[in-house]
Amino acid sequence: MNPIVLIPARLAATRLPGKPLADIGGIPMIVRVLRQAQAAGVGPVAVAAGDSAILEAVEAAGGRAVMTNPDLPSGSDRILAALSVLDPDRRHDVVINLQGDMPFVDPRVIQACARLLADNPACDIATLVASESSPADRTNPDVVKAVIAADGRALYFTRSAPYGDAPIWRHIGIYGYRRAALEAFNAAAPSPLEQREKLEQLRALELGLSIWAAVAADAPISVDNPADLERAREFAKVVS
Repeated sequence: MNPIVLIPARLAATRLPGKPLADIGGIPMIVRVLRQAQAAGVGPVAVAAGDSAILEAVEAAGGRAVMTNPDLPSGSDRILAALSVLDPDRRHDVVINLQGDMPFVDPRVIQACARLLADNPACDIATLVASESSPADRTNPDVVKAVIAADGRALYFTRSAPYGDAPIWRHIGIYGYRRAALEAFNAAAPSPLEQREKLEQLRALELGLSIWAAVAADAPISVDNPADLERAREFAKVVS
């Protein structure tokens, strides 16, 4: 297995425009994500940038970035476009899609995603889950819940509250794709369940691709809005 880690990023985020370049403790957020990915040691790391300012910030920090069309509709489209530039000879058979809004993601989480693919030939796509952090997670539509079988296979993902009182799994939006699975996923049109739940991973399940989940100790801070950004800045004061 020969993985590569790609981080899609663009400035035109709806809830927090310009967030990849948001300053967190004197470091742009995208650079923090890049450094965490490099620390994982899974494989080479690059940013799939939708804007030249992101590319410049990454390169100024000594990282590698490649420009992609800013009009691409999703992060998976962006990493596939970057992959065609970075690896035209198809040496990398596994692609880790790391979101550019997780500035403090634990490198061990990235390693766990890659390890799941290495250890399980039946796994087309690997991802991560963590235990709920509070009862409010159950009814919060921004917290995506994963329905996981006993052996670790993902059966469904939803924004709704699952039935019953059993603990829920929070989905962490990190994916490890076998290259063929990524290409099949991107070649397919958005699926009915994907459109209903507004969750891309359901397209993969409807295509018959298998998704397996490893369990992380905690869900990393994800910066989606100004309040999240302030929380990340406060956290940076503690860890720096």
